[in-house]
Amino acid sequence: MAGPGETGSHKERLDRFLFFSRAVKSRTLAQKLIETGAIRVNSERTERSDHKVGAGDVLTMSLHGRILVWRILDPGTRRGPASEAQGLYEDISPPAPPRTERSPFEAAIAGRPQGTGRPTKKERRETDALKPDEE
Repeated sequence: MAGPGETGSHKERLDRFLFFSRAVKSRTLAQKLIETGAIRVNSERTERSDHKVGAGDVLTMSLHGRILVWRILDPGTRRGPASEAQGLYEDISPPAPPRTERSPFEAAIAGRPQGTGRPTKKERRETDALKPDEE
């Protein structure tokens, strides 16, 4: 490992870097993400969690439904606080596309006209009040 005065020559495992940079919550999750092929290092797809990355490498990854592009500034030596983790990389991701279309789930919920579908509890009470009591 590089000492405190050395820079640039230190390389870290890809799964450890993803863990140190707080891209994922655990190294196990990082390994699974890498094995699915969701990570590219310098535009080359890798499925090896022991792939070495260092300063200057560019990671392209698909996380949480977004494409993230990070330039590694420092591979890190530990998983520190979030402020320290953000200093390990520079986010050069393209802006997220605007959401113009609603998902089918949102369209089903929000697109329903008032008064259709299942009755609310209040509507059910009002309907029950119209029925004669059976005793």
